[in-house]
Amino acid sequence: MEKLRVGIVGAAGRPSAFLAAFKMSDKAVLTAACDLNEDALNRALSGIDGVERYNDYIEMLEKANLDIVIIGTPMHLHVSQSIEALKRNIHVFCEVTAAVSIEECRMLLKACKESRAQYMMGENCNYMKPYMIIREMIMDGAFGSVFYAEGEYLHDCRNLLYKTPWRRKYQYETRGVTYGTHSLGPILSWMDWDRVESVCCAGSGSDNFDLQGKRIDGDNTALMLCKTVKGNLIKIRTDLSSPRPYSLNYVLQGTKGAFESSYVSKNQNYHHVWLEGESDPGKWDELIKYEEKYTPKIWRDIGAQAEAYGHGGSDAVIMTEFINAIYDGKEVPIDIYKSLDMTLPGLVSQQSILQGGVWLSVPDPREW
Repeated sequence: MEKLRVGIVGAAGRPSAFLAAFKMSDKAVLTAACDLNEDALNRALSGIDGVERYNDYIEMLEKANLDIVIIGTPMHLHVSQSIEALKRNIHVFCEVTAAVSIEECRMLLKACKESRAQYMMGENCNYMKPYMIIREMIMDGAFGSVFYAEGEYLHDCRNLLYKTPWRRKYQYETRGVTYGTHSLGPILSWMDWDRVESVCCAGSGSDNFDLQGKRIDGDNTALMLCKTVKGNLIKIRTDLSSPRPYSLNYVLQGTKGAFESSYVSKNQNYHHVWLEGESDPGKWDELIKYEEKYTPKIWRDIGAQAEAYGHGGSDAVIMTEFINAIYDGKEVPIDIYKSLDMTLPGLVSQQSILQGGVWLSVPDPREW
């Protein structure tokens, strides 16, 4: 079988991080790239030969004979651009979030049902090595029955508000959880994709200013509580504008043990596990203690190469998983339903916060 032909839209931005997977794979090759900024596109592709360059997305879809398109454009373009590819039976790998409204989620699902191509949302936090190890431990029963988890995405990105001004509306000044899939994604995978059934959301008020002194109208911090179909409880916190170091944190509690993380790049000593009957009473173990037994196959196969690239190697690992699935004719690991299960709770939280934090039902896209 010939290599899959891949195109990137928004190629001057973060999707360039996925180029590592193409370098490592014998199943796919980058053949086309599109960006409105021609100079930035040329810089992003510097030293890469044989890539067709476009400034018009539809033209690339029509002319480049693609099998796959990677969508790395602003959030509010994700659905329209995904639909254009799906209409042409081109497989879609889309950056988070899947959509910016519930109606867009409906439109995206309809396009997926009508297409012969597959859709996958690229939630890279699901593929970070420590959190994949935790999933393997859960599947092995190490934590017993998991019933509670927390996720925090605390990332002062005010420096991006003028470089990428679309963020002000869609990430900063829409109330509620606007960028919650990084926190919710790994947790849902740990809970065997137990769907969030209802949410409530509260905010801390708008006290922060951007780096040019203009007030940011959205809440500094948004806090979302989630109840799942199986009765599990999840707490999600997002904060994109408070001055502080970056932090991606998770907590997991089961009937036989617990996990607490603090993300420090390339350092697992900040990830702690306590297992009943295994750990000393009152003393955390380092997660690295369980790495040899529970590292998943994909990380054993390509981890040494992947770790040299973006987000601790997760960008290369998730893209490799996607490419392998498409090449082998299998279902992608994060399908449209899982993508919407990660996206919809945050969208409903944006309704809850405007209604004083009431609990609201999260629609099940399988019933649409």
